[in-house]
Amino acid sequence: MQRLVASCSKLAYTRHLTNPSLPNPNLCDVFITHRRIDTKKTISGLLHDHFTRLHLNSFLDSKSLKPGDRILVEINAAIRDCSVGVAVFSPRYCDSYLCLHELTTLMENKKRVIPIFCNVKPSDLCVKDDRTRPAAEIRRFQLALEEAKYTVGLTFDTSNGDWSEFLAMASEAVTKNLLDVEEWRLRSIKPHVQEHMSAGQSTEQSIVKRVFSSLY
Repeated sequence: MQRLVASCSKLAYTRHLTNPSLPNPNLCDVFITHRRIDTKKTISGLLHDHFTRLHLNSFLDSKSLKPGDRILVEINAAIRDCSVGVAVFSPRYCDSYLCLHELTTLMENKKRVIPIFCNVKPSDLCVKDDRTRPAAEIRRFQLALEEAKYTVGLTFDTSNGDWSEFLAMASEAVTKNLLDVEEWRLRSIKPHVQEHMSAGQSTEQSIVKRVFSSLY
């Protein structure tokens, strides 16, 4: 928990340097792609709620979309705005066109993606060509899936895994990746970022206190 608090506080401080007037300038921090039928009421929903407690803006279709929203328009916009993607792979993930579209869009937009293999092995995942989609699109899906399968991620068995430990590991992975993205963004805006960060220790300490208190 201490490592998670440290990561969250440093993330908050980096964002403060990027834009002091906004507590969180991102419309979407984390985009969660998942197969509803497999994970909506378990791992994906818990991740979304946990990220919310950490003051991270996460997109989960079952909780973020509302009646009247155009699904692909909203999903594509959230992916474009997000900093990190979380791909929750499950046994029926690759049976869904929408899931494969989300994963491919994340990869093609060069987003950082953290794969979570839930009740499934990476080797079990494959894109099935049922001849209803263009060959070029199937190839895009296959390339995105292969890239995700060869990205370091997390594994979890919902039947006997430690949920508390998993949520802590997933949160730490997400916050560290978000921090990397925010630091890169800050350096591109303010080249002398190290001067800002070393000169603002008192500001960072105050933000640490706010983040820590919000977790309990």
